[in-house]
Amino acid sequence: MKRVAEELNLKDLKNNHPNDIAEVISELNPKERILAFLLLPGQLKAEVFTYFNRNVQEELLKELGSRDTAEMLENMAPDDRTEVFEHFPDLLIKESINLLSPEEKSIALNLLGYPEKSIARVMTPLYIQAKKGWTVKKALDNIKRYGKKAETLNHVYVVDKDNKLIDDIRIGKLLMADEEQTIESLMDYQFVSLTTTMSREEAIDQFDKYDRAVMPVVSEGGVLVGIVTHDDIFDEIERRDTEDIQKFGGLEALELSYTETPLLSLVRKRASVLMILFLGEMLTASAMGFFEDELEQAVVLALFIPLIISSGGNSGSQAATLIVRAMAIKELGMKDWWYVMRKEVLSGVLLGLLLGTIGFVRIMVWQQAGFYDYGDHTYLIGLTIGLTLVGIVLWGTLTGSMIPFLLEKLGLDPATSSAPFVATLVDVTGLVIYFTIAAGILSGTLL
Repeated sequence: MKRVAEELNLKDLKNNHPNDIAEVISELNPKERILAFLLLPGQLKAEVFTYFNRNVQEELLKELGSRDTAEMLENMAPDDRTEVFEHFPDLLIKESINLLSPEEKSIALNLLGYPEKSIARVMTPLYIQAKKGWTVKKALDNIKRYGKKAETLNHVYVVDKDNKLIDDIRIGKLLMADEEQTIESLMDYQFVSLTTTMSREEAIDQFDKYDRAVMPVVSEGGVLVGIVTHDDIFDEIERRDTEDIQKFGGLEALELSYTETPLLSLVRKRASVLMILFLGEMLTASAMGFFEDELEQAVVLALFIPLIISSGGNSGSQAATLIVRAMAIKELGMKDWWYVMRKEVLSGVLLGLLLGTIGFVRIMVWQQAGFYDYGDHTYLIGLTIGLTLVGIVLWGTLTGSMIPFLLEKLGLDPATSSAPFVATLVDVTGLVIYFTIAAGILSGTLL
């Protein structure tokens, strides 16, 4: 153990942030990792533990003795401890909770008793409260007495005789008041709170709406039961955004981080979506088979198929990305679908004209420069490609922007309107648009 301490220069390491310490210890082999962790002071040990990934946390809990485990869990903030327990096997949770003191055990069981995705699971019961009849001096004395255990001292929460929340007062306002003033004289009875049954998604919206660093949590009856701080909400925002990005990328959301997800689980999460997309792309081959005669008569049309379908897929993916993000941050709602449709139709036409013009000019320049001979109907081929690009970009933009609203209407996550799904849909329909326009313009010439 002494050798491990010397190698890590533990004296200097203790002065670092707990997250940095966790990174250093995680790099050690399992035997040295447990020794290095045991050398940390009690409170620091609890803080560092919360920054380990789940595999390391579970490994350490299994290796630590009952005394060390109990000390660490006792020193851990209730909300951090609940988050640790959430992802452990039931047997390990039971063994760990039984090591806690009666008071901490009651807190842990109470937090774990709330629904899994509720905001109450990440709250802490460590806060400062006061009664409206108290003087400012009594409230400040209470802070000095219990403040060390509190998660934050940003606000003092005023409760009535039934412990129902009736106001929250910023600590700065309290410090600037006369000591003989009553708490009631500082109250305006204006406060915002979360309810224990509220989902974490809804709680994120409330934090964003009211721009708060901490918010109280009350029961359905208004009784103050805890607070949620900004660091816990940031963790939830990161999880939500990670899940949405993964869904939008065309795979099922991962329960664990990429590095912690087993290979077979990672393959399974990706394979299901890939198979659906593959079956969808098979319709593209079927569409091409349907227009086989046209392709035989005008082989030159095949040269532009990748250009056509990629332009439609790209425009659709762009639109879907913009709309899904706007819906995620509540910039857009279901009522805005008509506004979005009108805007995207105009955007699609303008973007389509831009790409169509480039496509038309490219064909004419290549013909004139002798880079490729499109034959006697170069102008008609260029016109076909130009108009097709207008149609396919318009269709891709419209599809990509409307699918998120459709999914929202069906009660599904708009993030599942992933770029690959939109691109696959536009690929198939894009070929129909392409050959329909080609048949109309080139009929009697190449077709």
